Amino acid sequence: MRRYNTRLFRIARTILKDDAAAEDALQDAYVRAYVHMDTFRGEAELSTWLTRIVINEALMALRKRKRERTVVPFASTHDAGGASEAQVMDVEDRRAESPSDTTLRGEVRRIIERRIDELPVAFRTVFVMREVEDMSVQETAECLGIPAATVRTRLFRARTLLREALERDMDSARASVFGFAGARCDRIVAGVLARIRQ
Repeated sequence: MRRYNTRLFRIARTILKDDAAAEDALQDAYVRAYVHMDTFRGEAELSTWLTRIVINEALMALRKRKRERTVVPFASTHDAGGASEAQVMDVEDRRAESPSDTTLRGEVRRIIERRIDELPVAFRTVFVMREVEDMSVQETAECLGIPAATVRTRLFRARTLLREALERDMDSARASVFGFAGARCDRIVAGVLARIRQ
């Protein structure tokens, strides 16, 4: 479980767009895998088999949620248990950078995560499997039960949509880069007028 937790959680989270629901789907997938271990024939990698199970669990949870018309909370919940490898690496990164850099990195990550969440589920899932989890085209295709060419097409489309969304974010932010309003502007004007008066 420790070997595959991060990958499987990310894939479930990609489909469900909710941390708590992804954790539930991941746990359900592990239980299902344990109960049905005798059906694992070894024709695929164990990671591929587990990924298929977690995808199915996440999709079932998504269908159930749509039927129940549950409102999905915006606030994310985090497991209070042990730190994951990614969390440990994040802590080590924070030690090496200033608080402002840490804040900036976190904000950029949240923007990217929000834009990934806005992708259609088919593109979002392929993007996370290929770009975040670094799964091969073939493994992604096997896990999703689609042709490798479809994986490539969806990844290309996901990258395009993500790039366009991030470019829109950049365009709207570009106007306020190195802002010169407020106190800074007042200070410069006062300084110039003071020098002119001298």
